Amino acid sequence: MLDFRNVNTLWSSILVTTLVKLGLKTAVVCPGSRSTPLTVAFANNCEVRTIPILDERSAAFFALGVAKQTYLPTILVCTSGTAGANFYPAIIEAKESRIPLIILTADRPTELRNCHAGQTIDQVKFYGNYPNWYAELAIPETNMGMLQYLRQNIIQAWSRSLFPIEGVVHLNLPFREPLAPIAQSAVQALELDFPTEDFLAHVSVPKYSKVESISCSIPDFTATQGIIIAGLAQPESPELYCRAIALLANKLNFPVLAEALSPLRNYADLNPHLIVTYDLILRNKKIAEHLTPEVVIQLGELPTSKILRNWLEQYNRPRYIIESNPENFDPLHGKTIHLRSSVSDFAHNLNLALDKKLNNQYLQQWLNLDLQSRNAIADKLKSLDILYEGKVAWLLSQHLPPRTPLFIANSMSVRNMEFFWQPNNKNIKPYFSRGANGIDGTLSTALGIADNNQATVLLTGDLALLHDTNGFLMRNKFQGHLTIIVINNNGGGIFNMLPINSFNPLFEEYFATPQEVDLNQLCITYGIEHKLINNWQQLSDLLGTLPTEGIRVLEIPTNRKTDAYWLQTNLWEIAQNLGNGY
Repeated sequence: MLDFRNVNTLWSSILVTTLVKLGLKTAVVCPGSRSTPLTVAFANNCEVRTIPILDERSAAFFALGVAKQTYLPTILVCTSGTAGANFYPAIIEAKESRIPLIILTADRPTELRNCHAGQTIDQVKFYGNYPNWYAELAIPETNMGMLQYLRQNIIQAWSRSLFPIEGVVHLNLPFREPLAPIAQSAVQALELDFPTEDFLAHVSVPKYSKVESISCSIPDFTATQGIIIAGLAQPESPELYCRAIALLANKLNFPVLAEALSPLRNYADLNPHLIVTYDLILRNKKIAEHLTPEVVIQLGELPTSKILRNWLEQYNRPRYIIESNPENFDPLHGKTIHLRSSVSDFAHNLNLALDKKLNNQYLQQWLNLDLQSRNAIADKLKSLDILYEGKVAWLLSQHLPPRTPLFIANSMSVRNMEFFWQPNNKNIKPYFSRGANGIDGTLSTALGIADNNQATVLLTGDLALLHDTNGFLMRNKFQGHLTIIVINNNGGGIFNMLPINSFNPLFEEYFATPQEVDLNQLCITYGIEHKLINNWQQLSDLLGTLPTEGIRVLEIPTNRKTDAYWLQTNLWEIAQNLGNGY
């Protein structure tokens, strides 16, 4: 268990053994010299899966993906110098998305700093304010007091990555030579008398009891024109989360405007008040005004829809934000009251507070409009034979196997999900990186989610995939299956939705940034299976039963200009034809 070959191996093996006892399952290690003691310790511990990944940026996003699907801290290890700088984008996303990561950066000892020693930079508080906690550990020693100091700091690091809010912990670890496990007789002699069992006896998987309280009394929700907005959410138990929201909705008789990146659309039978086409409905100005609510209950973060955000900002009705996280969840700076509670606790307490069900015609208006708009979308997409990117999300909601993990890239992929993902009862689990909303690490994050998990699907655009092709380097270490559905429209399709698209030739070169990459040849280079999709039936057939291992790319070629035109004209047309009585 503990490695007494030298001071560094003992120090590092205590660190790893402590983490394993706390519940660590996965460590991602990048190659390097100064981190040798840590790499050896992780590689030699059979109770933790240690995955070597060459590219530090890919490694960090892969670890992020693993932590997303396991809800446990994942370890990241790198050598000294600029290696740790490549972790930065994933650390930012982990902080903003509240994903537990523990970063171990190896470093030169103090005497080799500030003297132009090779591969030495200032790593103190490397990641600024993004970590929940930072510590620079002492240079390894073998006396019992310092080993106890190490053990307790590792326990603290694990705790701070999970409590009170999940996030990043950064430990900077200086090592003197020898870095390799070269024997030191003085350290070896310690093994006979070392109280290993007693030293680690109190270390075990912790259980955190998060105290969640409501900051004020529960309001009297007697208004009949009220809505519940279920925004971005990745709950550990999606079904319980959906049931809690159903309890709220049924008691209040409020419609539930459900973001595609929450699990609600995939547990549709649990909530008969579900509204999924609110973005389209609110594009009709008369209807949007008529549906102005008296009160809004916001669960977690706001959905992606800019139409919804503009509507809320325009009418600025009282909005209660239900979120146990102490951060501010109102980018609109409206008439908001934060109720610091979990959705489940709030639903339970509200259920006790109200004693009768409200009769609500307002709810029925929303439901009628939603059904009308969903049918209109279905009519248009069913008859659409050309390869239009928005139809992909619509088909995925109908053809993916039950409980499939689905990672959705940013930019147009997430917006197409918002527009076209249909309610179903397949319990599909959406994953996303909407903390910082970047395209960094899309492929690597998806591989982390898919690793040792159910067969997984990634929906992405071509630029997001090309931005992270080094993720394919971990193909031989990856366990499981990932199907990558890439919309190849030769550029950044989302920019075609913005006013800048009319400013050419500047637009094409600096915003759309077309990349003439042959994805088939790219896949051949990495040894990845590639299929070019020519029709919708071919795609549906390939999605019905997913493979159990390997990586494959399903490329769907589209035209981003005609895609943008189709979306804008058809959403406008459907919206204007809604609700003849308004």
